[in-house]
Amino acid sequence: MTIALFHDDAYARECDAMVVRVEPGQVVLDRSIFYPTGGGQPGDTGSLVAGGREIRVVGTVKGEGGEVIHQVEGLAPLAVGQAVSATIDWSRRHRLMRFHTALHLLCAVVDAPVTGGRMAEDKAHLDFDIDMSLLDAGVIEARLNALVEADLPVEAGAIRDEELDANPGLVKTMSVQPPRGQGSVRTIRVGDVDYQPCGGTHLKRTGEIGRLRVARIRSEGRRNKRVTLIFADDPV
Repeated sequence: MTIALFHDDAYARECDAMVVRVEPGQVVLDRSIFYPTGGGQPGDTGSLVAGGREIRVVGTVKGEGGEVIHQVEGLAPLAVGQAVSATIDWSRRHRLMRFHTALHLLCAVVDAPVTGGRMAEDKAHLDFDIDMSLLDAGVIEARLNALVEADLPVEAGAIRDEELDANPGLVKTMSVQPPRGQGSVRTIRVGDVDYQPCGGTHLKRTGEIGRLRVARIRSEGRRNKRVTLIFADDPV
C-alpha cells in the first residue's frame, strides 16, 4: 500500500519517497503526494527526480491493494529501494482543488441527487436528477458566490462504515459509492452547508475558490441535467 500523503496535506507539493515497484510506464512509491484519478478528479502530474535525472509523471491512477501508480513514459531508470524526490504540478493541482471544493458547494445549492460529475483544469460540472425548469443559472451563481465569500472552513474527517450505512443520504452521488471495508470512510465537511464522503483534495476555506460563473446548463438525458462551472476571472 502507498501511504497517501495527499489525504493528510493537500497543500504538500513535494516529498521524499522510496521506489517499491517499477514496470514499463509505471512507478510505485512507498508514499506519495500524487492524487490518483477518482471521484471525477483527474490524477496529478509532475516529476520524480533520482540521481540527478528527472522523470516526468504524466498521470496517476489507483492500483491494487491501495497502490498509487505514477504513470511515466517508457521504462523509468529506477530500481526498487531507490530514493526519489517527488514533485507535483502545483498550479494544475490547485485549480483542481478549487473546482472540487466548488462542486461541493454546488451540491449544497442544487437540492437534487447527483448522477455524475467531472472536473478539468478549465471547467467542472455536476449532473443532477432534477427538472430542467428548476435550474436557474443566475440564482445558482449568486448562491455559489455567496458561499465563496462567506469563506467557510473545509475540513476532512471520517465516518465509520456502520454510521454511513445508517445514513445513506450522506452519499450524494448516485453512480459512485464510497469504498467500504476499511472500517471508516473519509469525509469532507464544508461549514454547515455540505457534508459527504469524499477522497479528493480540497482547499482549507471556500474563499480560496475565487468567484465562479455558471458557464451553461443543459440536458444530458431524462435524469441528467448538467451544470458547468468556470472561474469568473479566467479569460473567456
